[in-house]
Amino acid sequence: MALVPVAAIGDNTIDMYTGADSHSFVGGNAVNVAVQLTRLGRPARYFGAVGADPAGQRIRQALAARGVDTVGLVVLPGHTSTSTIRVDADGVRHFEHEDFAVCDDYVPTAVALEEAAACGAAHLGLLPDAEPVRRYLAARGVLVSQDCGVSRPPGRLTHLDIAFCSQEAAGRPPRDLAAEAIAAGARLAVVTRGAEGSLAFDGRHWWQAAAAPADVVDTTGAGDSYAAAFLHARLGGADVDQAMTAAALHAALACAHPGGFPQEALRTA
Repeated sequence: MALVPVAAIGDNTIDMYTGADSHSFVGGNAVNVAVQLTRLGRPARYFGAVGADPAGQRIRQALAARGVDTVGLVVLPGHTSTSTIRVDADGVRHFEHEDFAVCDDYVPTAVALEEAAACGAAHLGLLPDAEPVRRYLAARGVLVSQDCGVSRPPGRLTHLDIAFCSQEAAGRPPRDLAAEAIAAGARLAVVTRGAEGSLAFDGRHWWQAAAAPADVVDTTGAGDSYAAAFLHARLGGADVDQAMTAAALHAALACAHPGGFPQEALRTA
């Protein structure tokens, strides 16, 4: 039986690593989730915007090379998003600067929304106004998830099946993050906690999972890998406990290489 495809909608970026060995990778929450889904064997389509520059072409090529359908990738006036990242001695990344560029101008067209709705499931990254997109997709019966760690501002989380939150990004108690996401309208909140594992809450029940052992090189994209594996498991019929365990294992694998997914690094200096 064919797997339900997932539409990944929103941000992309070129992650610019700083330090003694300066290099860059293709990244961004929606891009990383799309790629990780295809690595798990699930079809994915990407919807977002790049500039008419070499960075935008690099993102398109990286997606296509990994089997992600790029029919929803559009070119807008301006430049492609970039993020400056410093990785410390423990492999933990620190975002020094983010220029969202044309990603901040991207709004899915009616045609793009129709194509995304045909996927059956959708994951949203950074979007200027995500609520109308969630509302449309939910009305079409699409399972909708969103990375709430990159939402600016988060606002209400109506029409949202799964809210992915990050304790590291928020710097706040994970149970508070989960409770707030449920109060804002999400049906299930999943909070990643780095080496402390993850927890989930649906307003009545709490779940908790330990982190899987990892040889940490770089934690960039670990949360995105977790989200992709969680979605993949849930769409395959797994319960919350099973999905959290599968997601923890996949996130650990993402920590073993630099960048959000395995790829060639390009030197930037």
